[in-house]
Amino acid sequence: MYVEVEGLSFAYTREEPVLKDVSFSMEKGEVLAVLGPSGSGKSTLLRLLSGLDMPNEGTIKVNGAVFASKNRYVPAEKRKIGMVFQDYALFPHMDLQKNIAYGLKHLRKDEREDRVEEMLSLIDMENKKRSFLHELSGGQQQRAALARALAPNPKLMLLDEPFSNLDADLKGRIRDELRSIIKKTSMTSIVVTHDIDDACAIADRIVVMEEGRVSYKAPSCGK
Repeated sequence: MYVEVEGLSFAYTREEPVLKDVSFSMEKGEVLAVLGPSGSGKSTLLRLLSGLDMPNEGTIKVNGAVFASKNRYVPAEKRKIGMVFQDYALFPHMDLQKNIAYGLKHLRKDEREDRVEEMLSLIDMENKKRSFLHELSGGQQQRAALARALAPNPKLMLLDEPFSNLDADLKGRIRDELRSIIKKTSMTSIVVTHDIDDACAIADRIVVMEEGRVSYKAPSCGK
């Protein structure tokens, strides 16, 4: 398995744990939806996977590397995990091409420029590369955030409620676009959502969380 999460538990205080013995696994290139209501532990799970928080118990492995266990903890900046936040977290003072290039400072200038052009082509926004945030629609901003997260070629992509800021008319088209882009890059991805329609539209498989536990695992809506 490419991603292995085993017995993950976490509490912010000594009171009731936010996550309780969460386990699941993923194949390389698979898209997994984590579905559940607010307070079920979905966003906390993403924080543990990304390295923003450390689990109290359990193990996280990606591509054979142990990111978190009883005896090991790899910090967020060394995990090579991409993150698309609910509000996209783009830089308003940078144009699109500079936003995408932000995580590519380790590359030579020519390599960085080539990678930015590749990402712009992937999201079909070559003609918007000099546009700023306020000049982009909600759907374009979402694609831009995805391109920026994909640019460094992460080991795993995490998306936190990626459709929550889109109106109903736009949501269906953007869901299809997002799945197409993720599948085109064969990027192993976890999408957190509270909307079963979102989960069904984008994921290969669904994990349902309730009160900090995995309550159900299934193929995505009969796929």
